[in-house]
Amino acid sequence: MPEPIFLAQEDRPEPLGIAGFEITVLAEQSQTEGYEIFLQSGPAQTGPGPHAHPWDESFYVVSGTVLCGVGDEEALATPGTLVHVPANTTHWYKFGEEGGEMVSMTSSGNASSMYADLSQSDSDRSKFGEIAGMHGQEYR
Repeated sequence: MPEPIFLAQEDRPEPLGIAGFEITVLAEQSQTEGYEIFLQSGPAQTGPGPHAHPWDESFYVVSGTVLCGVGDEEALATPGTLVHVPANTTHWYKFGEEGGEMVSMTSSGNASSMYADLSQSDSDRSKFGEIAGMHGQEYR
């Protein structure tokens, strides 16, 4: 059985820098036994291009705006907006004009290890596709 988690802001791990934006791992699958939680933030126009992965992912916008594309749909998400992306669905997002911040959750443990690996190669984006592929994600 997992242990309770109480993570104060001052106790958060350092954010991982990936392609100009940051992802802070708030809870890994090993702590929850099933899902992961992240805090994502970035300046205007940063965020991943079209991709898909074998885990569900949900985003809840906390501040700023986030332009999101899921399948053939596109929407500007404002604070209080929830976006759910089913597994294997092509999606992307870009932080809006003032930047943004959102909490995200994934349904399995591959995301945190993928983010850690991607953050190690941030200076060489040519490796992103290969690294993401090792974790089941596909750029489209």
